[in-house]
Amino acid sequence: MSRILCHFNLLYQLKQLYLKYQLDDASIDRIIEMAWEDRTPFDAITAQFGLSEAEVIQLMKSELTLRNWQKWRARVQGRRTKHSALRGEDVTRFRCSRQKQITRNRISKR
Repeated sequence: MSRILCHFNLLYQLKQLYLKYQLDDASIDRIIEMAWEDRTPFDAITAQFGLSEAEVIQLMKSELTLRNWQKWRARVQGRRTKHSALRGEDVTRFRCSRQKQITRNRISKR
């Protein structure tokens, strides 16, 4: 019974998250793409979409399969490029300088 309530609670929280930030399918896909990118910090997702790191983790957990979420979580934890506080002060950009321009961004990164 408690697993069912936990599941419904998670669904309710996600619905609130989608409504709060007015996320459509394209935005959710872009957030997932940015979360998988090694050089894109959580601060960039916050600047572009307004989601905090905890909300991105919650979104990823709900949108990915359990196995893929575990892989992503293991990859992200402690990664210097995903957390601005762990990055060097000389890195001031959201993406690699050799990366192609992404056109679906709400804000221009260059």
